[in-house]
Amino acid sequence: MQTTWYLLIGFMLVTYAVLDGFDFGAGIVHLFVAKTDAERRHVLGAIGPVWDGNEVWLIAGAGVFFFAFPRAYAASLSGLYLPMMMVIWLLLLRGIAIEFRSKVEHPLWRAAFDATFAGSSAVMAGVLGVALGNLARGVPVDESGWVQLDLFTDFHPTARTLGAIDVYTALVGVFAIATLGAHGATYLVWKTSDEVHARSVRLARRAWPVVIGLGAVVTVATWLTQPAYFETFLLRPWIWPLPLLAIASGIMCPRYVARGEEGRAFLASCTFVAGLLFATVGTLYPTLLRSTIDPALSLDAFNASSPRATLGIGLAVWIPAMALAVGYFTYLYWSFRGKVRIEDQHY
Repeated sequence: MQTTWYLLIGFMLVTYAVLDGFDFGAGIVHLFVAKTDAERRHVLGAIGPVWDGNEVWLIAGAGVFFFAFPRAYAASLSGLYLPMMMVIWLLLLRGIAIEFRSKVEHPLWRAAFDATFAGSSAVMAGVLGVALGNLARGVPVDESGWVQLDLFTDFHPTARTLGAIDVYTALVGVFAIATLGAHGATYLVWKTSDEVHARSVRLARRAWPVVIGLGAVVTVATWLTQPAYFETFLLRPWIWPLPLLAIASGIMCPRYVARGEEGRAFLASCTFVAGLLFATVGTLYPTLLRSTIDPALSLDAFNASSPRATLGIGLAVWIPAMALAVGYFTYLYWSFRGKVRIEDQHY
């Protein structure tokens, strides 16, 4: 039962990264692909019907994490209050920038909202990458099951006193910004038209080779920081197709863009993000929080879970709730299928 919930939470968070990832990416690149006020409203129109719904996956994933693994949830928050507050403020600022931009016609206010949208999207992507880097590197879980983690210390990933941000986690954060930026550009290729579409095509074709190169650097850095994960990876052959599929998708994505196969390009972009994250979930299993103090103090799916009876009852609720959510999102994306025209300005 614990394994089931581990995989379910992984599924929900990966879904969040794929869906909210493209509108974060649209925010990251929109100052580069949209030059005029009408073009920037065009970008907002491309994500407008779905961006707030995509964030539901983060809220639901966090709630399910609290339900299934309360010890790990409490331990992670014990040392990460400042990063958590950063996430909340970034999401608030981003939502304000999207929803209030068209309410004020003064160019100075619109420029401020545009900068806020771009900055909060980029920093949020970086924070998510840093969080993933901390999961891979490990955090100082002590004997009491709590985490004492500064925001940053000496930036060395194997230092005695760790910070949430060091050279390794910052590198993963940069990789996340680049990946979601390319993901967002590919989404805009699929959904926009005219000049925004043309600039998005050029940006996506240039961005994906950079993402593949950064991915190789992060892979080497992970091997140097936590070589045990590669041993685990080699012992689990069922994981092997996932990174291979991700790499193939990342290589094919700019080619699909160049050929004008926009739907395939976006599908390849989604596959790249999902493949890497599912491979990470499979490699980390069953660990939730790896202790850098003593591996024996690590929290995993078995020593940090709710009672099995509780998990069983929760599963009976999760299945119909997820069926409703999937049905709603299918209807939502089907309703807003097709390209957004620059004349359709609702934001």
